[in-house]
Amino acid sequence: MNKSMLKSEKWSENVILIDADYIDSVAFDLIVNFERMIGRRIPKADIAHWIDCIALDGGLREGDNKIQVVFIHNKDSKSLSNFTPCKFEEEIDGKAFKDKIGEFMMSAFPVEDIVGKDDFFVDALELILNGEGVKRVMVIPDQDKTYEKVRVALHYANDEKRITLFAMQPMQGGNFRQEILGYSLMSALGIKSDEIK
Repeated sequence: MNKSMLKSEKWSENVILIDADYIDSVAFDLIVNFERMIGRRIPKADIAHWIDCIALDGGLREGDNKIQVVFIHNKDSKSLSNFTPCKFEEEIDGKAFKDKIGEFMMSAFPVEDIVGKDDFFVDALELILNGEGVKRVMVIPDQDKTYEKVRVALHYANDEKRITLFAMQPMQGGNFRQEILGYSLMSALGIKSDEIK
């Protein structure tokens, strides 16, 4: 994967940028912890449901929206272990779904060895932020490894863009809104608030 593939992208008004390996790890932690807590098996997260939750938390409402969903993942990661559908090449990349919020077009970009995933993620974010016609960006970085670089990149973003950053806890501020990632994942995993005592 090289940056030229991302540079050639025609961006939608709404873009969701995801560190796929990070969200898979967070979903695993939630599954393990909540299975113990509520005493039942928790199925894999429904990826379309989760993406819908991210879009809603990012400020989108029902309509004829066009949303690009970009998954960045390590070259060795062929699929998400805790989501369904899960295979990057066969079930995510180049696929789309449509619902009340709009049409979601998904792509998955494996990162080659010549560039680190964190740097590639930030490069992708900067390309999206500078993309002509992009009005709303929802970004899910690895909060432990990439957050500081993402925060710096977002500092220079155009004030007219609506940017929402998702993390598991409130992060040091910046030029963006924040939402808690865990809520959307819990919903996609089918964990109800009344099950949590």
